[in-house]
Amino acid sequence: MRQLKRRRTLVIAAILAVLPFVLIAAFAIGGDPSGRNNRVTLMDTATASGANFTATVLFVSAGFLLVVPVALFCGDSVASEASWSSLRYLLAAPVPRTRLLLSKLTVALLFSAAAMVLLPLVALGVGTAAYGWGPLQLPTGGALAAGDALPRLALAVAYIFVSQLVTAALAFWLSTVTDAPLGAVGGAVGLTIVGNVLDQVTALEQWRDFLPAHWQFAWADALQPQLDGTGMIQGASVSVAYALVLFALAFRGFGKKDIVS
Repeated sequence: MRQLKRRRTLVIAAILAVLPFVLIAAFAIGGDPSGRNNRVTLMDTATASGANFTATVLFVSAGFLLVVPVALFCGDSVASEASWSSLRYLLAAPVPRTRLLLSKLTVALLFSAAAMVLLPLVALGVGTAAYGWGPLQLPTGGALAAGDALPRLALAVAYIFVSQLVTAALAFWLSTVTDAPLGAVGGAVGLTIVGNVLDQVTALEQWRDFLPAHWQFAWADALQPQLDGTGMIQGASVSVAYALVLFALAFRGFGKKDIVS
């Protein structure tokens, strides 16, 4: 309840809820959307239906915008207690450190998941009101019926959440080793950006397959006429593997840490 009432939580929710309205206003002012460099993307069909608008919102936000709330909720979880000088008093209670960390991690992941769900839900409602309810028009041709598009969009959102587990684990680990919440949040966002930059280095060739950023848009495979989950399975495997290692480091390090904050 305390996390829910914090100002930063309300600000993040407001930003995510306002973004679909901003995009609709941009489309209304600028005309029909189109991809860059003559490439066919989800942007080309953004105004075809509410489902298309939702897919477009995910396309423009999954790379960075959705990283911020995940890093914020997970990076602020433990470090904020240290910055308030309340962590040692919290640990004075007869509660194991593992249970404390698990509780904070659970709350952080729940809020992160809520952020992932809030954006597409608002986009679907706003997009349907603006562009109507209809099938999901695919940029490469063909369409998915509206009834089939909703489960596919839900699968895409679920994959985006799994792909963000690396950022969540990184922010949570940093939160256990620093007393500065901004350092934990900024460090997680910064390293995520570095991963995105490295993925653009084609000279790395097959080594890019081990970068979580390389698979961040694999959810687009869920919006194809024939569902192919190969890319999503590979991306989820990479993300979960990194996340498990980072979560283990967080629990191991915090369990032995001398808390003076």
